[in-house]
Amino acid sequence: QVQLVESGGGSVQAGGSLRLSCAASGYTVSVSSYCMGWFRQAPGKEREKVAIMGGGSTYYSDSVKGRFTISQDNAKNTLYLQMNSLKPEDTAVYYCAADDRTRLCHWLHYKYWGQGTQVTVSS
Repeated sequence: QVQLVESGGGSVQAGGSLRLSCAASGYTVSVSSYCMGWFRQAPGKEREKVAIMGGGSTYYSDSVKGRFTISQDNAKNTLYLQMNSLKPEDTAVYYCAADDRTRLCHWLHYKYWGQGTQVTVSS
């Protein structure tokens, strides 16, 4: 019903930038009305929230606040994560997620997930 496809991951040196994209498809999905988010998981660690938007609110984890920006292009039905001033600690698999609920987006267990894309930051 809902498909999410991430792109834009790769390898970058510390201090560099990457922009991740998440293309959403399915006849019921709309990035403008769904709760949308970016999560990440590093080896040996549990998945953590990175940035969430929806329900009139935007959330960033303390570790990325001021460096990462979540945004969306409604015409392209695409979610973005602009990542600046990257650190080795940002190395992880990054996942796009969506939910058809429209409020309390920060607290949801999301229904739909992309396949993940690797981000590696070297020193």
